[in-house]
Order: sequence, then C-alpha cells, then structure tokens
Amino acid sequence: MYKRLSMVLFPVFLLALVGVGFWGYQEHQEKNSVLIKAENQYQRAFHDLSFHVERLQTELGNTLAVNSSSPDAYKKGLINVWRITSQAQGEINQLPLTLLPFNKTEEMLSNTSKFAYQAAVRDLSKQPLSEDEKSTLTALYEHSKEISKQLRETQDKVLSNNLRWMDVEMALATQKEPQDNTIIDGFTTVDKKVSEYSDLKFSPSSLNSNKNRNTKIIGGQEASPEEVKDKAGKLLGIADTSQFTVVENGANTDYNTYSVTGPMPNTTDGVHMDFSKNGGELLWFSASRDVPEKKLDMRQARDAAAQFLDTRGYPGMTATSYQEYNNVANINFATKKGDVINYLEKLTVNVALDNGDMIGMQANDFAMEHHAERTMPKPTVSAEEAKKSLNPNFVITGEALALIRNELEQEVLCHQFTGKINGSAYRFYINAETGAQERVDNLYSEQAQPQPQPQA
Repeated sequence: MYKRLSMVLFPVFLLALVGVGFWGYQEHQEKNSVLIKAENQYQRAFHDLSFHVERLQTELGNTLAVNSSSPDAYKKGLINVWRITSQAQGEINQLPLTLLPFNKTEEMLSNTSKFAYQAAVRDLSKQPLSEDEKSTLTALYEHSKEISKQLRETQDKVLSNNLRWMDVEMALATQKEPQDNTIIDGFTTVDKKVSEYSDLKFSPSSLNSNKNRNTKIIGGQEASPEEVKDKAGKLLGIADTSQFTVVENGANTDYNTYSVTGPMPNTTDGVHMDFSKNGGELLWFSASRDVPEKKLDMRQARDAAAQFLDTRGYPGMTATSYQEYNNVANINFATKKGDVINYLEKLTVNVALDNGDMIGMQANDFAMEHHAERTMPKPTVSAEEAKKSLNPNFVITGEALALIRNELEQEVLCHQFTGKINGSAYRFYINAETGAQERVDNLYSEQAQPQPQPQA
C-alpha cells in the first residue's frame, strides 16, 4: 500500500518541486531585469551629468569671450547656460543621492540656472550685466573646471573598474561603510569643493529659488519621532499607530525630514508620509489604492477635500483648479486672506471618487511658505485698467486678486482673470502695480469636456 501511495505521490511532489524551481527562476530573472534597468538608468544619468557639466564650462567660457558691447551675444550664451544647468539638475535628480550630502552642488546649479535665466530675459541693451554679474560668470567658469575635472576622474574610475550605482544605493540605504565607495567619495569631494566657493554673488531672487529644498525655514521646535507619529495618526484618523515606523532622513542637512510608514486598511501598500523635523509639518502623504468606479462629481469631491483640510489644521483654503485621472480627483487649494488668493501657500489633495476618501496630499509648498508673515499690498492698477491688456475676444468668467511668484522669483500682487478663448480656458495674471502681464495658465481644453472649474 505504501509502495503504491509513494508511486502516486512521487510524481506529484516532483512536479511541485519543478514548478517551485521554475517560479523561483522566473522571479530571479525578473528581479535581475529590474536591477539591470535601474543600473542602466543610473549610469546614463551619471555620464550625461558629466557631459553637461563639461558643456557648462565651455558655454560659460564662450559667454565671457564675446564682445561686451554685443548684448545679443550675451543673451544667447546665457540662455545656453540656463538650458545646460537645467539638464544637469534633472540628471542629478535621477541618481540615488538623496542621503548623500550633495546639496551644495545642487544649490549652485540651481542658482546658476536662475541667474542665467533672469539675466537673459531682461533687456540687456538697457540693463547690461553689472560688474558683479560679470565677476560671478568668471567665478562660475573657473569653478566649473574643478567640478568637471572631479566628475571626469570619477567617471574614469567607474568605467575602468566596472563600478555599479546599485552598490551606491545599497551603501546609502544601509549606511555601511559609505566612505569605501569610489562614487560616493567622488561626489562628496565635489560637494566639499563647492561649499568652499565664497566668490559667487547671485541675486537675492536666485538664492530664494532654493527655499523649497530647505526645511530649516519652517518655524517651530524640532519634533520628536513620537510627536510625528501622533500627528500622522490624527491626520489619517487612526488611533492605534503602534505599527507605524518613523525614520529620520537627511540629518544635519538643510532638508531634514521624518518618513512615516505603516499599515492602513483598503490601501495598496499602506501609508507613506514625510514630515519636516522643524515644526513637524506634513510635506506629503500617500495612501493609494485602486478606485474601480466613480460615484462622486467634482463638486462633491471638492467639498469633501475642503472639510478634510478644515479639520486637519488647514483653514481658509480655497479650491483653485482640479484634474481627474483614473477616478481620482487631484484638487489644488491655496490660502485666501481677505480678497487675495495666495498661490505661494498651495497644496494638492487626492480624492477617491468612489467614496470620497483622501488617498494622497502634497503640502510641501504650503509647509515652506506658510510660516512667512506677509502684508498684502494694495493694487495701484484697477481691475478695469488691467482688463485692457487682455485679448478683446477673451470671455471673462471670474476675477480675483492673487499673490504669485513671477519668473524672476519676485512675489507680486496680480489681477487674476479666468475665462475662455479659442475653445480653451485660461487664467491671466496682470501685475496690479505695473499693469504688465506676469503669467498665463492653460486650464483645460473644451475637447476634454471637463466639469465646471472650481472658482476661487
């Protein structure tokens, strides 16, 4: 009997063993495929970064070499500097450098990009580069040589020794002997050099462009992990947060945060949140899940989001725009003080349209800007005067006063006009002091057949 039973079960066990082995092999292959894809992306971004920093040095040299009496030549060079630094910033963001002290280099590239753009968009024939600005260009040219040289040396070591960026990611994640990693050493050396550059004199607006990367500007005392965990529970309406985990990020840097993770019913993979260490302000949270059907319209979603904000310490917010994707409403809010909408203090709430759950929120801008005490200026240009600069065919459906940040990173009070022209909806911002057009936003096209736009 046992012999007969073993004859029957042996093939079954053998097939099961083969099946498990095949499944494990497939899982291993898929994992390797993902790792190879990530490694290729990191390598491409790193080599592109090295190339663009070298191009930056060349373009700065070309700009300095032109005749100072030729503003058009200066303008062309500055535009190229802005374009190249923007590309380099994008490549840095693709590398696993979140936990690596590389913020000084990122800050310099960002300030260089803003500096070049702000100089290029002005009328250089009437407002030529000042001596300080020319000195800054010269200093940038000299420093870019050093940075390019260090990146090339690191690049040579990566290629000759077949180094992997996945090892960098593992070293940063585990914090195990990162000093022994050649790539980390190279980037740390670059950032140390940049921190010693004292001859770069950027304009105040360029320096302000990095505020969104600096949580130190958020007021309040430093929050403890337990305080942050308690805030997370209150925000989500969860009483028991014992299974939540809090991890500190970026210690001793300008972007010091806490990451909170934990289980949450009816979500894809629980909840993920970031809080600033200063003040314990929420930066973002995600509790994503599939939303199989749509039962709520945009007005109901907006009302649910507004109620959520009111009860979570975000009073006085007004809905300004929305988008809908996969049965999820992404609703933008801004603070409103008196008659002025403050777009600097903005946030976005993600609402599931099946039952009105809040499944995500992006509040980084609000946290960075809300601490500032602002005295709203009075408009010197009336709304009627501002309308004269609009296209006569533009049909106005709403108007308000709005505080925005223009392309030169200046805070300006504007007359905001919402309306339609050529089958699309737009929002124009006319400076309430000068009457100049500061910005125009395309809200939607009639072809998309949106629901009524939330009015501020």
